[in-house]
Amino acid sequence: MLTTMERPVETNVSLRGVRPNIVQSIRAFRVSDLQEVAHASGQHFLYANLSSAQSKQDVLDLIAQQFMFPAHFGKNFDALYDCMTDPLHKSGPQPGFVVVLEHIPANAKFDKEAREQLLDIFRDASDYWGDRKIPFRCFYSFL
Repeated sequence: MLTTMERPVETNVSLRGVRPNIVQSIRAFRVSDLQEVAHASGQHFLYANLSSAQSKQDVLDLIAQQFMFPAHFGKNFDALYDCMTDPLHKSGPQPGFVVVLEHIPANAKFDKEAREQLLDIFRDASDYWGDRKIPFRCFYSFL
């Protein structure tokens, strides 16, 4: 479900200026740089490209597929939160997370309220891991 690299990778990008538990726009970061810094620091890197999504169900399906969630994933926001927190916590010590949600749709079927609900799930997951002193940084962009 999650990927880490054993050997550090050299990168010019650092997350030093980014709080350890935050959900923020990707802005000046490139996905490849975030992946490199996650691997260099031994953290899990989770990436979902949502450019083909049109609806809430599409978004959840793509995240489940690209994050390699188990087949029993409930495909709702509560299940998304559960998959991002409790099972990972129960699986043992976690090194940290760098999550990228690229091209979140912005259309009538996935409106502003749906986008905020999605980001709230990741904010709640960030708080969950922050309470456990585990870095969880989520970067996103809109389509």
